[in-house]
Amino acid sequence: MTPPVSLLERAVELDRRGQPYAMATVVAVRRPTSARPGARGLIHPDGSIEGFVGGSCARPLVVREGLRALADGQPRLLRISKELPSESRRGDGIVDEVMTCHSGGTLEIYVEPHLPAPALWIAGTTPIAAALAELGAGMGFDVTMIDPFADAGLLPDGARVVVGDDLSALDWPTVGPYVIVASQGTWDEEALVSALRLDVAYVGLVASPTRAAAVRSWLLDEGVEPDRVFAMRAPAGIDLGAETAAEVAVSILAELVSVRRGRATFVAAPGPATLAGPSAVEAPMTLGPSDDIVLLDPVCGMTVDRATVRHLAEHGGAVYAFCSIACRSSFVREPTAYVGAGANTGG
Repeated sequence: MTPPVSLLERAVELDRRGQPYAMATVVAVRRPTSARPGARGLIHPDGSIEGFVGGSCARPLVVREGLRALADGQPRLLRISKELPSESRRGDGIVDEVMTCHSGGTLEIYVEPHLPAPALWIAGTTPIAAALAELGAGMGFDVTMIDPFADAGLLPDGARVVVGDDLSALDWPTVGPYVIVASQGTWDEEALVSALRLDVAYVGLVASPTRAAAVRSWLLDEGVEPDRVFAMRAPAGIDLGAETAAEVAVSILAELVSVRRGRATFVAAPGPATLAGPSAVEAPMTLGPSDDIVLLDPVCGMTVDRATVRHLAEHGGAVYAFCSIACRSSFVREPTAYVGAGANTGG
């Protein structure tokens, strides 16, 4: 039997490491029972238990309720007795089980889940991304923001900031993260391909319905499996009529709460199947400081900033810049449909 103090110290250690467990505490007994009030046990996700909360009859029932508590996040009072209580003693959160051992007795055991803070990964540093980070941290999410041009000094406190574009390089949490792509056109597609390759709890895209449809079409064209594409929430969030960045963030976080608490009407947890095979996004071209580049996107006509250009393609001896990977993909498929006179070349 693990001494009570050591068991509590073990619980603190698991909390610090972000490891989930359920604490089972004997709160009342009617003898004969082998456990006494105050006895505790830690139930781990693999079904193992540390400590002592009863004999061979009670132990499997406690483990079962501990695993259920870890799955639904809700505490419960487990009552094991030869006699079921009257209706007047029943209540929400009480689980009654019949004691099958000949020794008899009654045990009341409180089972409480201890789950790590849910991870929220936000791709982008837009105003909506910043609002999501600030409000999400206030709601208890462990927030990480990732962007190729992230500047920690301009982002809200409470969020971990990573400069990059590969979500798979982030520290993986104990429970699959919630991923929101809020780069708003800057690198939506790359972030989504990266996210859809992972076993995450949720993937959402901040976009208009028209933009969301275009991104889904691009993902399918690039070979991302349909079950992954259609599991993505796009546009992300509950339709609240949101207009400001903070209101949009509230609508998205409300949807995450519904997923986390098992109230979502769509299937988004534990996430769609992992995408197999190589990434649909090619390795980007590199641009030297003296290389000539056509800065006018030949597909959409937008002028691209050389300092932050991410999407390049070569054709006919010229290097073209694109505002998004979707424009680049269209160009690569049929460059002669877009290349013509009047291209804007910058050095």
